[in-house]
Amino acid sequence: TDEYFGGKAGIVWGALHESRGMTITQLKRKTKLNDKELYAALGWLACERKIDIQGDTPLLFRFALKE
Repeated sequence: TDEYFGGKAGIVWGALHESRGMTITQLKRKTKLNDKELYAALGWLACERKIDIQGDTPLLFRFALKE
């Protein structure tokens, strides 16, 4: 499971590394991950404190890598 979820987190990290922040919709489009994979990857990155989550409305959150 670590390899599976870590791999999905790596895909999301790569997409965020190329941008200055993305919404869920943008991440889904860029990574081609399904909802469960994307949310699991974001959770993984959040637990590792590698992303910032910006905004007040979940559907409009922007995710960016921590600097």
